[in-house]
Amino acid sequence: MRVGITGHRGLSAKVERQVRAMLDEAVRGYDPAELVGVSCLADGPDAWFAEVVVAHGGRLEVVVPAAEYREGLPEWHRSVYDELIGMAVDVHETGLTGSDSAAHMAGSEVLVGLVGELLAVWDGKAARGYGGTADVVAYAERTGKPVRVLWPQGATRD
Repeated sequence: MRVGITGHRGLSAKVERQVRAMLDEAVRGYDPAELVGVSCLADGPDAWFAEVVVAHGGRLEVVVPAAEYREGLPEWHRSVYDELIGMAVDVHETGLTGSDSAAHMAGSEVLVGLVGELLAVWDGKAARGYGGTADVVAYAERTGKPVRVLWPQGATRD
C-alpha cells in the first residue's frame, strides 16, 4: 500500500503530540511489509509521518519539490530532512529549481500521483497560500484518490 502525507506546518506542541499519535495509529493499520510511505519531508506532519513509517518497518519514498527545497526549510529541520532522505528507497524530483508555492504544489501533485491513499493533517479550512494542505486535498479528490483526514477534535492551527 502506497500512502502519502500532506499537512499543516507550524502546529503547537499540544497539537503536534495529538497529530503524532494519530499518525502512529494510522500507520499501524498497514502491513509494514507492504507499506510505502511517500512524503516531501517538510517540517511537521510530513516528517512525523516519515519517521513513523520507518519505525513501523515500512519503506519511505521522498518527493523533492525543487532543487532548492532543502535550503527553503527551517534550518533547525534540515538535519531531520537529511536523515530521512538518507533512509529513502527512492527519491522523486519535479525538475524545478526554485522552492516556491508552485514547486510545492507540483511536488504534492507528484506525490498524489504515486499513492493509493493520502493522509491529510488538515483542519478543513482553506489554504493560507497556494499549494497548502487544502489545495493538495482538493487535487487528490479531483484525481480520485481517497483522502483520510486526521485532525484532533477542537484543535486549531493558531
